[in-house]
Amino acid sequence: MAYRAGLTSRSGAGTRAMLASPGLLLFGLFFFVPLGFVAYEAAAGGTRGLSTLLASRTFWFGLANSLLLGVLAAVLSVAVGLAVALRLARMKEQARMAWQFLIALPLTFSGLIVAYGFILAFGRAGFVTLSLEALLGVNPVAFSQAVYSPYGLAFVYAYYLTPRVVMMLTPVLVNFDTAQLAAAESMGASRIRTLRDILLPQLKAPMISAFALVAAVAIGAYGTALALVGTQVNILPLQLFTMVSDAGSDFAVTATLGLVLAAICTLVMGIGEWAGAKK
Repeated sequence: MAYRAGLTSRSGAGTRAMLASPGLLLFGLFFFVPLGFVAYEAAAGGTRGLSTLLASRTFWFGLANSLLLGVLAAVLSVAVGLAVALRLARMKEQARMAWQFLIALPLTFSGLIVAYGFILAFGRAGFVTLSLEALLGVNPVAFSQAVYSPYGLAFVYAYYLTPRVVMMLTPVLVNFDTAQLAAAESMGASRIRTLRDILLPQLKAPMISAFALVAAVAIGAYGTALALVGTQVNILPLQLFTMVSDAGSDFAVTATLGLVLAAICTLVMGIGEWAGAKK
């Protein structure tokens, strides 16, 4: 019996290894191999790449803007996503599935399409901008300039990051025991206090995970920002793009900046995973 159990265990382990091998192969070819080349380029320059970045004011301003962009986009996405998920959780399953399908559509759009869409809507001659000018007398130049700033980028990023938050929080809220909320309200607690003292503490872990995910995406993304503002906004992904596209770039500094950006996004994601694993 023990011998048969050992064979079954080895057979199961071999099957799992065989099923996982294509994914591990792709992961190695398209993550570890490129990362290894980048790390090699950074190490070839010794500490010069890191010291050059640390001495650059452009790098520090880009880091500050990237972190600000990530925090703003994450706060806005989590706030809107939580409200939408609360509403979806109260719907019947068929209606909820239909709305989730519509809400997930922005996830299928390219960052370039999202950027051009916001330019057509909120740019100098955009539909929303001209409508606000005609109705409220808003200055179209000042209004459109807000889109081409870290705050405008956070608003644009939240457009396609909010669906990620909705998809993460909706299953949690669907399976939440609403009897706790009903019991609190029956004892005289207000709706706001019930949400604050009962619902939100139990959603803290998934909300932190969602916050970390969308913050990491906002910090590391560059396609939407490149199409929307070019290199007018100083953020780390656009710094890296400029260095890569420049034929005379310093490869050691460029590779070091890439590793720093990857490390920041990994750290943010790690914090979210650690918080999510606690509950």
